[in-house]
Amino acid sequence: MNVVEKLIDPKNVSKSILDTLNEMIDGNSSETKSMKNLIAMVSQTDSTALILGETGTGKDVVARAIHKCSKKKGSFVTVNCAAIPSELLESELFGHEKGSFTGADKLRKGRFEQSSGGSLFLDEIGDMPLALQAKLLRAIESRTIQRVGGAEDIKIDLRLICATHRDLEKKVESGDFRADLFFRINVLPINVPTLAERRTDIPSLYETLLKNLRIDKSVEPIFTPEAITALSKHNWPGNVRELKNVIERACIIFPGKEVTSSNVYENLLRLKVPSIAEEQEAIWELTADLAEINNVDIDQTTNQEDFLPHPKNYKNWFTFYDEIDLRRHLQDVEIVLIEEALEKTNGKIALAADKLKLRRTTLIEKMKKYSITSNQSN
Repeated sequence: MNVVEKLIDPKNVSKSILDTLNEMIDGNSSETKSMKNLIAMVSQTDSTALILGETGTGKDVVARAIHKCSKKKGSFVTVNCAAIPSELLESELFGHEKGSFTGADKLRKGRFEQSSGGSLFLDEIGDMPLALQAKLLRAIESRTIQRVGGAEDIKIDLRLICATHRDLEKKVESGDFRADLFFRINVLPINVPTLAERRTDIPSLYETLLKNLRIDKSVEPIFTPEAITALSKHNWPGNVRELKNVIERACIIFPGKEVTSSNVYENLLRLKVPSIAEEQEAIWELTADLAEINNVDIDQTTNQEDFLPHPKNYKNWFTFYDEIDLRRHLQDVEIVLIEEALEKTNGKIALAADKLKLRRTTLIEKMKKYSITSNQSN
């Protein structure tokens, strides 16, 4: 949770906005609630919003939620900066005058003009060419644009929403992203949690994603509680997008049939189509499976605010994956826990060491090893 989120008081958010957010964004985990509250507060301002998160987390849904909850009544216009060739992106954004280049046989308004009075969503802004970043910065600061081949300043009135899965600070350091543009768009950053960070939302997401497929009830797959538990145990490197694909896959492989935890592991995550014999013996496989896999009660897990990892969770690792970089994985876990302990103790190394059950000198050595800094020296 960032500093802005900590300052948010949900009491300042109207019920109508929260109702809209609950309709658009599933889940009641602590991470999801924090994100919803931040979206609600951001939507009531005209400041540029920057949405950060891994691919597949639903950054586009967050952008639409900001627009839906805002006072802007115009159109919601989307541009994927990574999907449009750099030589065409300028014209796509700013439009062009007739005769400004070969093939420009008539005047064309760009996405900035089309979204005036509404919201412009620049997805994957981290992939925008440097040359175009300067023109975008000018548009943000002056609230005016010029079409390609034109000299007239055209006023715009819109909410700009940007999103990226890239680390913009690193791109600024490498010179691939303008520092002044980064600071201009990084006014109200919203970090979208990964699906692994909001596992308790999976049952709710499952229901909504299945409903959105709009298939006949007679061919809907029926996930058992144990199957939902199996979904909740997966690491979901592809996030919500991967979960959607798995549910759609279940509709194809198990139309109108029961889906067990064994089916989740063997047929949906590994994509092995079951044979007729396997289907006939599914009930026996399910019974044998429960002792090994279902050691967490679904009602207990889905009602908890935090889904804390346990060493036994790694027992099924090789069910999902063929290998694991153990050294790298343990290093990543250490970094996350050390940084969180330092944040919780306001950078006080001695207190952080106590939380981690480490000697102070050991923690200092690990901080040096991983290049972790503290905002205090103690």
